[in-house]
Amino acid sequence: MISWPHLLIGVAGALALAWQVIWQIRAALTLGASAWGAALTLAATMGGMSIGAAAAGFLMRNRTLTRPLCAYGALQIPVAACGWLLAPAIQGIERLDARWEGAFALSGALLFSVLAAPAAAMGATFPVMGLVARARRLSLASLYGINTLGASAGALLSAFLLIPSLGLRRASVAIAILNLVIAALAMLADHSRSTTTLPEEPQSLPSVPERGIGRSLFVVCVTGFALFVIEVAWFRSLIASFKASADAFAVMLACVLLALGAAGTVAPRLRRSRAALAPYLFLAGVLILLATPLIERFDYLTGGRREMPIFLIGRWFALTLLGMGAPIFFLGLAFPWIVEGHRAPRPLAWLYSANTLAAVAGALTAGWVLLPAIGWVRASWTAGLLVAGAGLTISPRDALARRAVEILLALVVAVGFESGLGRTRVQSGLPPGPFRPVRILRAVDGPDATIAAVETEGGFRLLLINGFMASVQAEPATPERDPTNYMRWMGHLPMLLHPHPRRALVICFGIGLTARAVLQEGPEYLEVVDIEPRVFDLADFFPANGGVLRDPRVRAVVADGRAFIRRASPGYDVITLEPMPPNFAGMNALYSREFYEAAREKLTEDGIMAQWLPFHLTPLRSAVSIARTFQSVFPCSALWVDPLSGTGILIGARKADTPLGHDLPGLQRTVLERNLTESQIRAAFRLDETGLARYAAPGRVITDDNQLLSYGAEVHAAHRPIPRIRRENIVWLKKVAGEVSDADDFRVDSDPNK
Repeated sequence: MISWPHLLIGVAGALALAWQVIWQIRAALTLGASAWGAALTLAATMGGMSIGAAAAGFLMRNRTLTRPLCAYGALQIPVAACGWLLAPAIQGIERLDARWEGAFALSGALLFSVLAAPAAAMGATFPVMGLVARARRLSLASLYGINTLGASAGALLSAFLLIPSLGLRRASVAIAILNLVIAALAMLADHSRSTTTLPEEPQSLPSVPERGIGRSLFVVCVTGFALFVIEVAWFRSLIASFKASADAFAVMLACVLLALGAAGTVAPRLRRSRAALAPYLFLAGVLILLATPLIERFDYLTGGRREMPIFLIGRWFALTLLGMGAPIFFLGLAFPWIVEGHRAPRPLAWLYSANTLAAVAGALTAGWVLLPAIGWVRASWTAGLLVAGAGLTISPRDALARRAVEILLALVVAVGFESGLGRTRVQSGLPPGPFRPVRILRAVDGPDATIAAVETEGGFRLLLINGFMASVQAEPATPERDPTNYMRWMGHLPMLLHPHPRRALVICFGIGLTARAVLQEGPEYLEVVDIEPRVFDLADFFPANGGVLRDPRVRAVVADGRAFIRRASPGYDVITLEPMPPNFAGMNALYSREFYEAAREKLTEDGIMAQWLPFHLTPLRSAVSIARTFQSVFPCSALWVDPLSGTGILIGARKADTPLGHDLPGLQRTVLERNLTESQIRAAFRLDETGLARYAAPGRVITDDNQLLSYGAEVHAAHRPIPRIRRENIVWLKKVAGEVSDADDFRVDSDPNK
């Protein structure tokens, strides 16, 4: 039966997860979407929750709360206040980071502090939840399960409703108001109760004395650590098999929380039946080993498929539950099972803090140690063996031999059915054809991504980042077999438009074709920035870049492009960037008005900015919004379309009267054998600033607040078939340019989800 505490605690769980999604986005905007920034955010939020739980347990160790539900509601008030005040606090940190050279470490410390404050209030609710369970004669495990199920719903609601509909600022206000409503309802519900003493514990749920907590701490630490190891490891595979978009992350997280929440609701029933935890913990380890070969092959099940978004997202949800549901369910039984036997605030605080800190350690160890050293598959095996070992440790002696044989057999199955990731194959989801990988040159797992240089059936060389074909080079490279011509012109074009380009910046290195093209145009100094250091390590596998990183004029920097721009000194003559596709998670930051404004401030008076606009990957609504946003910051702008690949490049000038397309001073400045003639270059300027304004008219300005490219209809539309996306963009471009009539069957205001 659902009671008031169940309802309020479930909704509070949804709000807590929604807050964490918003905090993660804001933290990434401040520190950059790097592994270091993600690690700091994780440590701040989960470390803050651990601190809050420990502090609450300490403060309540010798006290009796007569109205614990009221106290639970009161803790929603600081969560609401701190969460709402986080945005102005982060804006202040960003200003400090931009104005004071060397403030990066201080900015990180300040961000840790402002994230940890509301997280601590969230963590403090757990020991109070234990008192609610005791006062209301409810199962603490079931309350924890309901809270986690609420968090699962919160993951989906924040990604598919709150952020797309309201944006970050208004979503924060809405969540804060709901926190206050929960607080008021909890206080009202507790006010009507006249209980002044706590009832006796149910006899079916014996409490464990504090002195016996050592074994419990061991189990919650092992399970918390292993849970986050397999989450990091398996998410790496799912991203490569699905797509690195915000909705894919939301689906994966919701499935994990759904399994954990279901475990929380089932655990008290199993415990009341006098069952032992050891067999379930051991089974979790076995299932982790057996599920890993299946998850390795998810790219076979998805096959790079593109279909109606609702069906594709449903497929992701089903596959994630199929692969991860059972192992995480049985692993998730341990924590609620154990806390059900510890009702006092102090041991509950210890258990919660230990589990949370172990989870942080598991995530960091997986990302920074296990994946780079042994890959995600073996990291999963390690987690499975660790969990099974914990099950053996608490098993009766007469079961040890049998279970040891069972875990050995499970390991043999996992190893025997291992698919050879990183050695004989990579996950890509690419269909059979010229781009299907057949030989791995090198593959590396890092904290941010899995990156591979491979050769394909058609003789191409690919750079794969989390399974996505980030760049391609023909072997040997010829105009007829080079699908990356636009990458070269991302470098050549802005340099040709500047009268005297001395200092240039390339954001996102890829395989180095853009950087080489910039260097061929003769700058005195070139900075190349990429968030992933391993792309620089793989550069020599792509000879088309001409060994650009060894040129003394080039400085390679490992950094998030947006964070680098904010901290960089002004004075760039050219800035050009080709990030991952716009609708990938986190890419909104490199297409937003705030980013363009920061980049404009770093340009010289004659400075030129170039931005990739991939017509084949960007739904029309997103494409016109990118153009509108770009032109809102660079009124003097134009759209150039590569005649060989059909990819768009937005060009913007800081000076208002720059004759884009009419004057190419670089043609007289340097003598190069470029693969396009002067007439081809000029003809490729398809829209001037007036035409670009017409093209962009149906779009919306992309901001850090609305997250237009990462959440909502635009990102869902990006999952549709590439030919349809390309056609819609090309038809609208031709219509704006007057090359097709209004009788064409395409309408720009059509539903992007169809």
